[in-house]
Amino acid sequence: MMRRLSHEDLPPGRWCIGVSGGADSVALLRLLHARGDLQLHVAHLDHQLRGDDSTGDARFVAALCTSMGIPATIALRSDIESALPDPPANPSARYRAARLELFRRVVREHHLGGIALAHHADDQAETILQRLIRGSSIEGLCGMRPCTTIGDLPVYRPLLSIRRQTLRDYLTGIRQPWREDASNASRHYLRNRLRQLLAGRPELIDGLLRVARAAQSVRQWVSDVTPALATATADMPIAQLTALPEPISRELARRWLIGVGAAEASLDGRSIGRLLEMATDAASPGRQDFPGGIRIARRSGRLRRVQLAGI
Repeated sequence: MMRRLSHEDLPPGRWCIGVSGGADSVALLRLLHARGDLQLHVAHLDHQLRGDDSTGDARFVAALCTSMGIPATIALRSDIESALPDPPANPSARYRAARLELFRRVVREHHLGGIALAHHADDQAETILQRLIRGSSIEGLCGMRPCTTIGDLPVYRPLLSIRRQTLRDYLTGIRQPWREDASNASRHYLRNRLRQLLAGRPELIDGLLRVARAAQSVRQWVSDVTPALATATADMPIAQLTALPEPISRELARRWLIGVGAAEASLDGRSIGRLLEMATDAASPGRQDFPGGIRIARRSGRLRRVQLAGI
């Protein structure tokens, strides 16, 4: 049975909703529209990758929003990408950057509180499995957060505790159609292959979600016991990092990098590992660049942010 989304899932206010036309995002829109304390604005990016199907998705979302009396911004990927200052070379990363840019524009132009996305429990399980395969740290195994910030964009995921089939059953029960993306069946992408694997072994999903909850508990403990930085200075004594157990030193390193200007959303386990290697291995490069366009140097027993040439 589908539960109502509460204030804990998404606070009252004005919100952008990312709607692709698929079952998950249509269910999110319907569930949030049922609340009386939200003002919604839909954002849809036509990725222009599936010909008439992509155009059909955009038309479906526009018609749905019109029927529900919800304003919508429908944009073409080519228009958004052309404005990106440094688009990623990887196609998937570039499409994600375009979506985030559209969301930022809509939130800014319409004075909204942030974006709500339709990631659900099955998506979370797929994410955990993908990160396990890639050897992720505890931080990565926590999975997606219900509420986070990407750059300056607040992001909520109200459906993370709800299974995919529950959302589809809900839409079927209210006779609300949705669009199916045929590319989700392609085995070209790792996430699609993992989705198909989990569809055949649904018992693995609960196990993966337990891994995420356990990792979240460990992350909270590490956060609680990690010593606070004395000041947000550009210097970090190496001895302060190396004297701590690795999970705690990793958290302290992460906080310090953020404090000196690193991009929090782009900091992954590899970036933190490189900083700790700088602290513990004198043979490692003494100057390295980190997400957010910052450069860290090792000098006289300290790590220090240094100015990039030309800045």
